[in-house]
Amino acid sequence: MKIALIGYGKMGKAIEQIALNRGHQIVLQAMETPTSEEVQIADVAIEFSTPETAFQNIKTCLESGIPVLSGTTGWLDKKSEIEAFCTEKNGTFLYASNFSIGVNLFFELNKKLAHLMKNIPDYQVSMEEIHHTQKLDSPSGTAITLANDILPIVGKKEWILAENSNQTAIAIDAKRIENVPGTHSVFYRSSVDEIEIKHTAFSREGFALGAVLSAEFLKDKKGIFQIKDVLNIG
Repeated sequence: MKIALIGYGKMGKAIEQIALNRGHQIVLQAMETPTSEEVQIADVAIEFSTPETAFQNIKTCLESGIPVLSGTTGWLDKKSEIEAFCTEKNGTFLYASNFSIGVNLFFELNKKLAHLMKNIPDYQVSMEEIHHTQKLDSPSGTAITLANDILPIVGKKEWILAENSNQTAIAIDAKRIENVPGTHSVFYRSSVDEIEIKHTAFSREGFALGAVLSAEFLKDKKGIFQIKDVLNIG
């Protein structure tokens, strides 16, 4: 399979190594938005860039008829526009806030625990996420996904960037520490105890593998997909 990498930072390089190990060919390594001619030599594009460039990167791929998956966070105010454009072009698109297999299992565990806790008012839910200091967005897209999955279940209205939750909002405490690939925790605290679920990434390899597996899944498909379609979970 011929893969175009759009965004060739640390994540792009990790994806490249996994893809090569799995027998794929990297035909484009783009730090800036590629042209249609550049992406058309690929079977699928993997997009890990910046919040400012993701929209145009994805749109270029869809205009060129190239299946594209994106793991860039911080641009989701335009995600519905991209999905509409994908449908208009009969294209192929997959977005995930996190491509790690373990994190996506964690998403399902998070929803299950929220259902168990929703009728027990003694517990207040909050979250913490820790990432490396180079991460541009805060809170992380993964943390936002976790919070948005909890909100309708436990009856909260929104998430807020703070240390402590309140009656209507789930607090997400976002920390930036050198050389931390990603740690996410969900807490249910009462006056007598605490329940915690946690996912800790040891390296970028888990995210990279999930991205390559998703690229393999998307090849020759049409439509809008989620990573749970790739992993057949949820």
